Amino acid sequence: MKLDFLALDKLAVSKANMRYAKRPPDVSDILPTVRARGVLVPLIVRANGEPDAFEIVAGRRRFHAARIIADETGQAEPLPCAILDAGDDAAAIEASLIENLARLDPDEVTQWDTFTRLVREGRTVDDIAATFGLPELAVRRVLALGNLLPRIRAMYARQEIDRATVRHLTLASKSQQRAWLALADDPDAYLPTGYQLKAWLFGGQSISTRHALFDVAASGLAVVADLFGEDSYFADADAFWTQQEAAIEARRAQYLDAGWADAVIVPPSEHFQSWEYEKAPKRKGGRVYIDVRASGEVIFHEGYLSRAEARRIARGEQVEPPAKPPRPEVSGPMQAYIDLHRRAAARAALLAHPGVALRLMLAHAIAGSPLWSVRAEPQTARSDETRESVETSRGETLFDERRRAVLALLGFSPDEPTVVEGRPEGADGDTLAAIFWRLLDLPDAAVMDAVAVVMGESLAAGSAAVEAVGLHIGLDMADWWQADPAFFELARDREVLAALVAEVAGEAVASANAREKGKTLK
Repeated sequence: MKLDFLALDKLAVSKANMRYAKRPPDVSDILPTVRARGVLVPLIVRANGEPDAFEIVAGRRRFHAARIIADETGQAEPLPCAILDAGDDAAAIEASLIENLARLDPDEVTQWDTFTRLVREGRTVDDIAATFGLPELAVRRVLALGNLLPRIRAMYARQEIDRATVRHLTLASKSQQRAWLALADDPDAYLPTGYQLKAWLFGGQSISTRHALFDVAASGLAVVADLFGEDSYFADADAFWTQQEAAIEARRAQYLDAGWADAVIVPPSEHFQSWEYEKAPKRKGGRVYIDVRASGEVIFHEGYLSRAEARRIARGEQVEPPAKPPRPEVSGPMQAYIDLHRRAAARAALLAHPGVALRLMLAHAIAGSPLWSVRAEPQTARSDETRESVETSRGETLFDERRRAVLALLGFSPDEPTVVEGRPEGADGDTLAAIFWRLLDLPDAAVMDAVAVVMGESLAAGSAAVEAVGLHIGLDMADWWQADPAFFELARDREVLAALVAEVAGEAVASANAREKGKTLK
């Protein structure tokens, strides 16, 4: 490589340039600097086979900025260039990517295209990782985009789908990817994305191999690897649970052999709540609680007793060992089978009962659930004056009165700040069911009042939905609002104030006071 100054007319952008495109790039950010000081950082170029002609491997934007300035001034200054040895395409591609990585992180699709070209030139994954100072896994993640159909890569490049969706699509076969694209083309179809896509690909439960208590490689179970990340999943959830339950029993036996008073298996339908227990060593009768999660994860809590037992021991009382919990009548896979079929039957039956469905939807909006996330509008304001103005307005006063009435209907304290997510239990399933049963007892008129309040609490300020509701209802703001000191404090533009005066007092008064101070206009 050697350094030289080359005339503009001897340079052209190489197709090996990572950012090669027919459309000129945006150089507005560097143009003032180049205009003031010229091009200071050398372009990377190589001979293109023509006499005294070179192609730009890295530095396309500096080249275009220099051309713009040459057109403005009529003088074309030669550009500093680092000239590569001819014939090494891989070196040219690497030079382009190295410089662009240092300047601006390219999107992953662009990296994939560049890395793929390097592989075609004979570079290995290790070579690419060493060249760019990246972990080998990071290079493999980028190359994994090659498993995607070109249209999906294009959607990702245009930011039409997010990173989580792309990660899970790398798990999909080509036929599954085509089926997913068909859903994307159907405006009436549900398109699974993110973590919902993972469930769609696996037909239900997806279990990560990192949760296995057994040797995955020796098990012979089919595994689907997430090539874009670090996760892999079991293709057959039932087969996983068969081996996982055997491993749990083996670990339980090990704990008992080690002298623990007991090893209690907590099934997925229950949870080990640490605040209900106190730490107790093995010598004082502490037990091991084996917390099995529906995700396949198993957590071992060593040395615990219930708080009641711990208090009795502290008082010196004899504590009888608890009766062993009965084994569940059905296995985890069977429970999933039952749950899915009950859901299918329930939602089909629900189609004939829209009133029940409305109440259930309202219960979800109030209490939340693993699949629902509804939040109340925070009504944030930068100033205390604005906050006080809203809180004392006629609309807010009336809404608060109705909100309190709905809270009382639902059996909650009227002093709670909101109906939506107002429960201290959060998204607890029992709370959701309790609210649902309460709504079933209410007449339609009361339920519709609750719907209006919940919708009002979750209506985002400044959204198009507010505008649409107002237009449809025929909302007249004069019925609900009048100018107050907070409004006049925020109205500072003289043209706006003059227009307000003209609207209220007429054009003659506005013209007569056109040169007055803002305070006078207010």
